[in-house]
Amino acid sequence: MVHVLDGADILVHRFDGTITHWSIGCENMYGWAREEAVGEKVYDLLATKFPEPAENIRDQLRSRGFWQGEIIHRHKSGHDIHVASRCVLVKLPDGEFAVIQTNSDVSALRGAQEAVKAREAHLSSILDTVPDAMVVIDHKGTVLSFSKAAEKLFGMPSDQICGRNVSNLMPNPYRDAHDGYIDHYLETGEKRIIGYGRVVTGQRADGSQFPMELHVGEATVNGERIFTGFVRDLTSRFKIEEDLRQAQKMEAVGQLTGGLAHDFNNLLTVISGNLEMIEDKLPPGSLRDILKEAQAAAQDGAILTGQLLAFGRRQPLNPKHADLGQLVSGFSDLLRRTLGEDIRLSTVIDGSGLDVLVDSSQLQNAILNIALNARDAMPKGGSLTTTISRVHLDADYAKMYPEVRSGNFVLITMTDTGAGMTEEVRKRAIEPFFTTKEVGSGTGLGLSMVYGFVKQSGGHLQLYSEVGRGTTVRIYLPAVAGPKPREPASDHGAGESQLPRGDEMVLVVEDDARVRRVAVARLASMGYTVLEAENGHRALDLLRENSDIALLFTDIVMPGGITGDELALEVRLLRPDIAVLFTSGYSEPGLAGKGIVPGAQWLRKPYTARELALKIRELLDTK
Repeated sequence: MVHVLDGADILVHRFDGTITHWSIGCENMYGWAREEAVGEKVYDLLATKFPEPAENIRDQLRSRGFWQGEIIHRHKSGHDIHVASRCVLVKLPDGEFAVIQTNSDVSALRGAQEAVKAREAHLSSILDTVPDAMVVIDHKGTVLSFSKAAEKLFGMPSDQICGRNVSNLMPNPYRDAHDGYIDHYLETGEKRIIGYGRVVTGQRADGSQFPMELHVGEATVNGERIFTGFVRDLTSRFKIEEDLRQAQKMEAVGQLTGGLAHDFNNLLTVISGNLEMIEDKLPPGSLRDILKEAQAAAQDGAILTGQLLAFGRRQPLNPKHADLGQLVSGFSDLLRRTLGEDIRLSTVIDGSGLDVLVDSSQLQNAILNIALNARDAMPKGGSLTTTISRVHLDADYAKMYPEVRSGNFVLITMTDTGAGMTEEVRKRAIEPFFTTKEVGSGTGLGLSMVYGFVKQSGGHLQLYSEVGRGTTVRIYLPAVAGPKPREPASDHGAGESQLPRGDEMVLVVEDDARVRRVAVARLASMGYTVLEAENGHRALDLLRENSDIALLFTDIVMPGGITGDELALEVRLLRPDIAVLFTSGYSEPGLAGKGIVPGAQWLRKPYTARELALKIRELLDTK
């Protein structure tokens, strides 16, 4: 018996802790020789750390006769030893009580357990941090593990799905077919999704569906196959791609409509110019009335091309420093009269610093267009609320919308309580000529004009709508800092009844022969000596031959290798003192509008004889 005790990790101590027997196993385990240990208090010698108060352990020994648990002892060298201990209370022949304690070193096991826990914590931290959701299933499709990201993505806690079939995360027809996919793979080894990325449809706890990218891996654990799926929500990516496709489509349509408007403006210039010259030669009467009606129709055509140019972001803008709070508030009375008594109009100015650089008249037209759409959506009355506030769009927001840049903006939000739009109508709402109104009730250019104006102003337009819940239009315009500059007083003589005349020599450059004839006839009727050229090369030849040319009146967009901008720069090199007046069927005057040709001005087609006369005299009189 003694030899057994000596070989085992056994020690005997009295109830007060005094060691009476110290085995060879204890010598090897703790480093203390028998002579050093016997007679010492075991709790002091081994610096015992109990999992509970020592008095509780003594009470259990008295009442039950044994105790077992895990304690920590200290080796003679000073390091800790994790020990699985079992203590049995025995009564000695002398009537005293002793404790026989059997100890097993479990330090290696404890170390392994701690390492496993650390690896599990590390893995758990990774899985809880990565944005991709993770779902682990067995070969029957039962969910074994559900990460934090999966809980957030699918809208359900892990204990609600673990133990259930993974098909609960899918809508039909995928739900009914899922188990068949697994069985087919296990039987044939044919891979349909294992090891491949695939876009599928997921279903949240609330029943809503979303696109997701699924990657599935396979492993074997304890002889059982498990499958790990990594899921990425594609909702944001799909939205960005759709917004980008929409922006590209609108850009293409804008280029098309801008080109059409340019050509149409050339036609209107010929029509209105000839009508204007005929009108001067007709006596008052029915023929003159008919001609005025034709002139009015031509002006309507000019308005239509202006809307097309607005959508194509090629309209003429005259941006000035403006406080949007004051601008919109001052415009509210006109809106109230336009909308009628059935619609409650309210304007909220939120904060200060609402200054922008914008064409005020074009912005008012945009607000009026939105208000009229709101009125038509509320035939039985309702409310239209306009809010002006300052916002900051950060980089994260800009990533969601490819055409948006980050920075400080002033936001105009217009919300109505009308019928709202379906998703299909909302997507097409800014397309030119698209309208849900009856034939003859609208051109379909209102919102497209607003969209083009906002984009040309460096801003961003957002449209929100739900059927039966109304529509919200948000216009973001870049905010500007600093005080509003003082504007010079106006001294236009627009009220003169006679057109200003002159006798200087003017060079007209226009590739369209009909437009050129109208311009030449108008200028000649005003008293000017007129030379004409069909392209830039011919214009340069005439300029070298005629030193008396005082003004160059040129189209900007011309074939032949030299545009109006390039021609003006060449002319200024030859004749720095010559005046330059541009014209274009487009609204964007190119270099002329950017100050590269100093002192140059421009007219948008179609223009009236008065506009032409005033511009020419303004340029010639300031030389």
